Amino acid sequence: MIRLLGKASSINVRKVLWACDEIGVPYTREDWGSGFRATNAPEFLSLNPNGLIPVAIIGDVVLWESNSIVRYLASSNGRDDLLPADAARRARIEMWMDWQATEFNNSWRYAFQALVRKNPAFADPAEIAASLREWSKNVEILERQLRSRAYIADTHFTVSDIPIGLALNRWFETPIPDRPHFAAVNDYFDRLSARPAFVRHGRNGVP
Repeated sequence: MIRLLGKASSINVRKVLWACDEIGVPYTREDWGSGFRATNAPEFLSLNPNGLIPVAIIGDVVLWESNSIVRYLASSNGRDDLLPADAARRARIEMWMDWQATEFNNSWRYAFQALVRKNPAFADPAEIAASLREWSKNVEILERQLRSRAYIADTHFTVSDIPIGLALNRWFETPIPDRPHFAAVNDYFDRLSARPAFVRHGRNGVP
């Protein structure tokens, strides 16, 4: 049983929820984060000094960083299909997860804050346009990768598809003017949408 700290609307919390459902790991979840219990509370900071969600407590193991939690869940439950023991295959999966957390996330942050969150601190039209260009460039990287394979890093679904799938859901849900069309990405998103765990946690229950 996992005790998961973090609100269900968080994209990073949803990575862990999706992984739990795919693997069949039972969990309880507690609401922490903006609008709920404050993550700068001493009891939370004792678990994650960064004050960020999610935090996963599994027995005496305490983990933060969503991609690390997802990898731990796959490995500790013997799911070699989701995260292989072979070093080369594993590294190919992990590099896409790391890319999502760095390059991909950083590209959409300004545009998402402006177009979805309506954050007044993110209202510079030039910055919005630059963010959208970088975001589209990164989705195009996924498009090229997916033209020759059904999933991001292997011939079948792996843990790398969890962060990528959630990030793409954000791409499709954001009102992007003149959104570029990427056929392979669209087909990939349809494949992910056939997975009940993705519908529950990645698409907000919308099949």
